[in-house]
Amino acid sequence: MDCKVPKPLKVNLVWSTDSPEFTHLSWALTQSSLIGVDAEWKPIRSHQSDFPTVTLLQLACQLGPRLNSESGELNELDESVVFLVDLSLIPPSSIWELLKEVFDSPDVLKLGFKFKQDLVYLSSTFCSQGCESGFERLEPYLDITSIYNHLHHKHLGRKLPRETKSLATICKEVLGISLSKELQCSDWSHRPLTEEQINYAARDAHCLLEIFNIFQAKVAQEGNSCDNISELHSATLDLGLKKILEKPDVRNKNISFKFGEALDIVRATASSPYSQFLSQGVVSRLSCRNTMPMDESLTKIVKKYGEKIILKESDRKPKTSKKKGKRKSSVVVVSREKQFDNFSDWQGPPPWDLSLGGDGCPKFLCDVMVEGLAKHLRCVGIDAAIPRSKKPEPRELIDQASKENRVLLTRDAKLLRHQYLIKNQIYRVKSLLKNEQLREVIETFELKISEDQLMSRCTKCNGRFIQKPLTTEEAVEAAKGFQRIPNCLFDKDLEFWQCMDCNQLYWEGTQYHNAVQKFIDVCKLNE
Repeated sequence: MDCKVPKPLKVNLVWSTDSPEFTHLSWALTQSSLIGVDAEWKPIRSHQSDFPTVTLLQLACQLGPRLNSESGELNELDESVVFLVDLSLIPPSSIWELLKEVFDSPDVLKLGFKFKQDLVYLSSTFCSQGCESGFERLEPYLDITSIYNHLHHKHLGRKLPRETKSLATICKEVLGISLSKELQCSDWSHRPLTEEQINYAARDAHCLLEIFNIFQAKVAQEGNSCDNISELHSATLDLGLKKILEKPDVRNKNISFKFGEALDIVRATASSPYSQFLSQGVVSRLSCRNTMPMDESLTKIVKKYGEKIILKESDRKPKTSKKKGKRKSSVVVVSREKQFDNFSDWQGPPPWDLSLGGDGCPKFLCDVMVEGLAKHLRCVGIDAAIPRSKKPEPRELIDQASKENRVLLTRDAKLLRHQYLIKNQIYRVKSLLKNEQLREVIETFELKISEDQLMSRCTKCNGRFIQKPLTTEEAVEAAKGFQRIPNCLFDKDLEFWQCMDCNQLYWEGTQYHNAVQKFIDVCKLNE
């Protein structure tokens, strides 16, 4: 099925504190109660002893509420803007105070996806540039994973499984938008950034707002179920501020909140007559930054679902391996890496070669590290399978490649140790990006790609299409109980194609034509 086409974003690249974009950013941060945060850095090697340097910080600001407080529906007008703060050009010390106020502000709900690691790296980057304390906390905060679990009727308080959904998967399931992660491991320290990198970084932050808006609308439609959360009874309020800020534990001892956190709680009940007990000094502290206060629906969500990230001292030091035993000589490690590099060069012939009794049709098996490459190969008409299980052992991969006469494609150097088991059937892909990986495989194996081959295989299961196209009526009949065809396609004179293996239906829509043009360019078929 075609996915939704994302709307164009308003993106501002902030590269100087003297630029109009920085002025716009400073203003937007005072007008936003909801901000999506993300960060990018140059990929690191596993043996690196220091934290990587963050070179790009993404801030997606929602300017005003999108939720209609009366109907609980989303407004069509999306008043949001994304800022890409270039930390390789802007001295971190010049924006540290501005960012810290936002990260600490009780007026701003920060959204992220597994952002603790990003905050650790971000704090380390600022500390290395003269900002002594870096960043200690992010509060109030809400993780997109928690939102996803709520939307799927899971308990937020339950410990999450180790394998959680990726952001791309969540976007596809919740928003119906395909979020490419191809550029995640690109070199974010190189300047200038490419147009693709800018779009990728902006989408990664903005989608956090979109997912939250779906979640906020669901909470409102459920009847504002968090209305009764964190409400304080008047009899309790009569006890005074001190008692309100005390919380008994299981041993009946009193644990007091930090005064700053307590103020945030009292401030959240500002509509209560008891808020008048705040001294003038406290009020001025909380309103020292001219920010927009949260609207009622957002405040309720913060009270019920709000989280926080607090960095400990142990978080500020790179973790070293706890494995005991003799340290291997670095000379041996280097020589083995060189050995693997030599093995990764293709030495042919491939198992499908006619001289070996093959059928002449290239066939590959892409392990879990290059599954995205499998879909690209299918899009250009090449038979590309993936492992039968989610976490295959090396022996399983080798057996599958051997039985099906496939070349095993991987980025795992350890698999090359098994080269002797299936000679000329393992190739280590050197490129990181899927487009470059595709070109690398085409050139290495001298594959012949024609425009007629494009989009001739099922990207879902690797099956071939039924050669005779289906009419709209035939497609509707074939899709019954299996797949939904959008009503907007019925008025168009389209041809439908069905996979012979999994019965998935495809049609020549906008996504199809965009994909064809993309692979014409990637494979350089016009040259």
